Order: sequence, then C-alpha cells, then structure tokens
Amino acid sequence: MSDPVTAALLVIGDEILSGRTKDKNIGYISEYLTTIGIDLREVRVVPDVEAEIVTAIQALKSRYTYLFTTGGIGPTHDDITADCVAKACGVTIDIDPRAVAILRERYAEADLNEARLRMARIPAGADLIENPISKAPGFRIGNVIVMAGVPSIMQAMLDNVAPTLKTGVKMQVITLDAGGLPEGLYGTALGEIAKVHPGVSIGSYPSFSQGNFRNQIVLRARDAAILAAAEADVLALLARLRSDSVPI
Repeated sequence: MSDPVTAALLVIGDEILSGRTKDKNIGYISEYLTTIGIDLREVRVVPDVEAEIVTAIQALKSRYTYLFTTGGIGPTHDDITADCVAKACGVTIDIDPRAVAILRERYAEADLNEARLRMARIPAGADLIENPISKAPGFRIGNVIVMAGVPSIMQAMLDNVAPTLKTGVKMQVITLDAGGLPEGLYGTALGEIAKVHPGVSIGSYPSFSQGNFRNQIVLRARDAAILAAAEADVLALLARLRSDSVPI
C-alpha cells in the first residue's frame, strides 16, 4: 500500500485566538480531506504576527504533503498572509495582473483602491485559486494552498483546488456502539486489541445524552481485511462484557 498523503492546516488570525470569531473551517476541511484520501495530521492557530506565521509555514510545509492556510488574505493592514507565504517560500510578491483582471469583474476601475489591490498581491510563481463568490483569489505555491477565512469562500476555493491534489487510499471507518458499558470496564482489553492490530487506529469516545453516558468505539484503517479482523475482536470483547452482566 502506498504511503499516505498528509496535510496540515494553519489557521491565521487574532480574531480566532481572541474568541471573537468562532472557527468553522477546521472540522469542514478535516472531513473534506478525509473523504478524498488526505490525512489531516496537524492544525495550528497563529496570530497576525509575521514571524509566527512564517515560522509555522516553513515548519509545516516541509513536514507534510500539503499545507493549507485560512485567513489573512483580505484588504486590510493586518491581512499579511500573502507576504508571509512569499517570505517563507523565498520569493518576491507584487500585484499580479491576473488577480487584478479578476477583481475588475467585481469592481469598477475607480473602485480598485489601494486596499482592494492588496488582494491582488500574489507571491511570484503562484497559481491562482478561483473564488466565485467575492472574486479575490486564493493561491497555491508549491505545496502551500492559501485560502480565505470566510467559510463559504474557503469552501468554494477548496472545491476548486481539490481536483489538482494528489490523494491516497481512503481511510475506512467502523463505529461500534458500546452502549452503556463504561470505558473503565473495557479500556485495558481494548488496548490489548490495539496492540494485536497495529495497522488499525482504535479510539473510544464517550458522550452524555438524556442523562446517560454512552460510548462508541471507532476503528480506522485503509486495509479492509485488517479492519475486519480488529472489528471482530472488539465485537467479541463487547459481547463477553455484556454477557458477564457486570453492574455499571
């Protein structure tokens, strides 16, 4: 089986860290990438500080197949993502005629002021990512994919860039209902099953609903055969515990 295709997500913006803006992109991107066969391995949130953004970009783009960023490509002074990406990638940045032509589809020439032209500043050598909603494009340079922070615009950009991405074998997922069995009852045995099946990721996830705890055990693997073998062992464990009728 080929090596997995991996990704990181860098969320940029003081408003996320302050809590003023509630992030809606992390979960969406994670689920989207999983669906197409890309493993999101790391998420970082950084403020609108050049040194921190540049450091994070350099670290993440070298560690993963792709680095996605959200936020910081608007028209205001604190929208510095494009400049930071250029610096991290060692290229120049300037107003891109392709981006200006796109902005002219939305703005009259007289309305393309200095602030709006900031959205046309693109690092040298980057490909543009279409933005059908507000026109101002995202961009891709190497394995760094730069998108807007506004969820609807980010989602449209992701749809446009996704067909160009390398993808791997999709992760298969099985969710088993442990019902009211407490984690403390099966935790040790579940750990032993995980050791027997190292190619399967096994996790237990509790929830509280209608005054009761319920647990789900989630198994993930790319190989259907090893996933089925682990599932059989977990089902056998749950059946044994239920038959023992141990008080909860």
